[in-house]
Amino acid sequence: MSRTNFENLRVYKLSEDLSDRIWEITSRWSHFDRDTVGKQIVRSADSIGANIAEGTGRYGTQDNKRSTNDEQPASI
Repeated sequence: MSRTNFENLRVYKLSEDLSDRIWEITSRWSHFDRDTVGKQIVRSADSIGANIAEGTGRYGTQDNKRSTNDEQPASI
């Protein structure tokens, strides 16, 4: 069984673009806003790509499906 390279997945590329755009926006905020809400938003956006990478590192199809379904609520 071949394994999917997560970096070639469209959804992973979109998550990286989202993270970059959020970083650009929050970097222009005041120090207080950036240090409170900004950091949380950036970490949340970064975790989308991390969850995709972790999910594609699983070995079986059922593991991949389970991982994807487990992560959906956090990514919505």
